[in-house]
Amino acid sequence: MLQDDLRCLWYIALKDLRAYYFKPPNISWGILFPFAFVLAFAIRTPTDLRSLIPGLLALTILFSTSSMEATVIVFERRLGSLERLLLAPVRLPGLLAGKLLGGMVFGLTVTLVVLVVVLILFGVTGVNWPLLVAALLLSAAAFSALGAFVSVAVKEVFEAQTLANFIRFPMMFLGGIFVPVAALPPGLQIVARLLPLTYAVEALRVALFGGPPVLAALDLLALTGFAVGLFVLAVKVLAQRVS
Repeated sequence: MLQDDLRCLWYIALKDLRAYYFKPPNISWGILFPFAFVLAFAIRTPTDLRSLIPGLLALTILFSTSSMEATVIVFERRLGSLERLLLAPVRLPGLLAGKLLGGMVFGLTVTLVVLVVVLILFGVTGVNWPLLVAALLLSAAAFSALGAFVSVAVKEVFEAQTLANFIRFPMMFLGGIFVPVAALPPGLQIVARLLPLTYAVEALRVALFGGPPVLAALDLLALTGFAVGLFVLAVKVLAQRVS
């Protein structure tokens, strides 16, 4: 049964990548949208652009993984194709894991392009590569699981987009990208600690510019918790939807 799940997981992810993800509008959205926000902030508040790199990478992986992830499942439920996938020898968690894997692969691919660009432009040295890879992988997993949870929680595509933006946009301004979490009012600091983007930005900042290893370990642990927790919730909600 596990072997069937793994094989189906791979083909589901491959199908989604070909059918939904690797399209010019999705690629441009995943790259240009975060760049536009970071550039707008840099123009409005001149600062060291290097300090914005962790936030740029975090935003890129957030939007590139969750944008299509938040709509693919609800779209396929409307067409009935998701139910046809369930006729294959795959359990529901394996099916949903395939959906997550597609979002992760696309998000990591787009983020890798942005990472290469910023490393060429700014020449960042002393990068902790193992931590950077771990932070990107776990961030992709957490954000993809978030997109999947949004997609199974609603019935219409426009509802998925609305709910996804309702979650993502506050994260942009509370996650430590433009304003350090420590500089926020105490109440907003608590809210920020409930958001996966906060831990993604912190882990990427430590990986790129250095910092306490304990902080990075806690960030990775938090991202793992978000990924697992959101995946479990998505499986439970989807099981109710298709039953």
